[in-house]
Amino acid sequence: MDSASEYVLRMENISKTFPGVKALEGIHIEVRKGEVHALVGENGAGKSTLIKILSGVYQPDDGAHIFFGNEEVRDLTPVEAVRQGIAVIYQDFSLFPNLTVAENIAVSQNIEKKRLFVSWKQMRDQAARTLARLGVDIELDQELGRLSVARQQLVAIARALTYEAQLIVMDEPTSALSRSEVELLFTIMRSLRDSGISILFISHKLDELFAIIDRLTVIRDGRYMGTYPRDDMDNQKLISLMVGRPVEYTVYPKRTCNDPVLEVRNLSKRGNFFDVSFTLHRGEILGVTGLVGAGRTEMVQAIFGMNAPDAGTLFIDGKEVIITSSEDAVRSGIGYVPENRLQEGLVLQQSMGNNLVLVTLDALTNRFGALVAERKNKVVDDGIQMMAIRPADPEMTVSKLSGGNQQRVVLAKWLAKSPKILIVDEPTNGIDVGAKAEIHKILRDLSEAGMGIILVSSELPEILAIADRILVMRRGRIAGEFDGATATQEQLMSKAILGSISEHQE
Repeated sequence: MDSASEYVLRMENISKTFPGVKALEGIHIEVRKGEVHALVGENGAGKSTLIKILSGVYQPDDGAHIFFGNEEVRDLTPVEAVRQGIAVIYQDFSLFPNLTVAENIAVSQNIEKKRLFVSWKQMRDQAARTLARLGVDIELDQELGRLSVARQQLVAIARALTYEAQLIVMDEPTSALSRSEVELLFTIMRSLRDSGISILFISHKLDELFAIIDRLTVIRDGRYMGTYPRDDMDNQKLISLMVGRPVEYTVYPKRTCNDPVLEVRNLSKRGNFFDVSFTLHRGEILGVTGLVGAGRTEMVQAIFGMNAPDAGTLFIDGKEVIITSSEDAVRSGIGYVPENRLQEGLVLQQSMGNNLVLVTLDALTNRFGALVAERKNKVVDDGIQMMAIRPADPEMTVSKLSGGNQQRVVLAKWLAKSPKILIVDEPTNGIDVGAKAEIHKILRDLSEAGMGIILVSSELPEILAIADRILVMRRGRIAGEFDGATATQEQLMSKAILGSISEHQE
């Protein structure tokens, strides 16, 4: 059995509760000194929450224990995490693009030590030594923002080493790298490992995981599923551990619809999505899933005029439409319920009634531009009744509603416009299971009334429960299409991660 001294990090019984949501429950992870350890889980499994606890951003629930080496640390803060040798390199690197390479590597230590004067020679010398330790050659006086993503990442690693980091957390570090850049990163990771530094590696790319890691820990729906040596794991076993939860929703009968309402042809935007083509039928729920960063939200925002594509054509009811703004989309009969309802779907300090009429104001005014109270009241009352919003008080500030009722307000706002096509992006994100089931029934009822619905969701049980057809996106492309009646979670996840399905799944 390994002694405690062999671990750089031990996290035991880590739970985290947010209002109405149990994000983590009883998580356990141990990282040995001088190993590359992967943290693996589906979208929303709780990986980011766990890392924020490790870095001192969040405090865990009572009963948690965090050890660095043999020392237990309580009330961990971001400063204390750095002092304990923990460095987190997020996907955005948290660097300063307008400063030089040398400044980015060394300036944080100057700030932390509260130095009144900066020794530029000492800063350059420190940066040069650190880059030499990594075996890379980057011009110290180059402005960081002019470097490639891969080289900015190397600067972020160098900055971590100036803190004498014992554990470096890398969050999806290869998401924007070419194959040769990934190989360079892996060479550096192996060198760090051989020098005794541990790396906690978060990635959805299984081929890369198996190429670099020593062990991996799997979490699912905020729960610990186990820790395994690399050699005891393969793609299918890992995918099953990641997604093997039961379906908690009502599974609706699947339908075949044949009347096209929206046709998307060869839609592309550099860096977002590529050559996307599909058809949405009247009365159909078309599910779109994939990993974070697959381009799902960017693609549907392009259809709604919020993210102008570089190429592609849209047809509604067989006629080509040009959509360059959300106003164009609304005029064309498209509604959009965004992923972040609080920032993009609602005006939080306004009343429920005012939110319900946001997209129908033009039809509620007289010829002088004044709002007609009777018209507004009818739209508001209809929306509250149709969506069963509770409490049914149009004067209540919308920020005071529950998450489920806030989502009903966003849906009702768009339904007042009677769209032909409704795009809903993560419609049940952050709401409880009961409210999720109610939202599902609303979407199903709308589709049965003839509306075409595009449902973007990371929750595979949700997609399988209500979608008639399912598209899987991977790295900006449509990787596969599935019949909602026969698809499985393992098939969808295999397509999202690997781009292919093993023979026994087909």
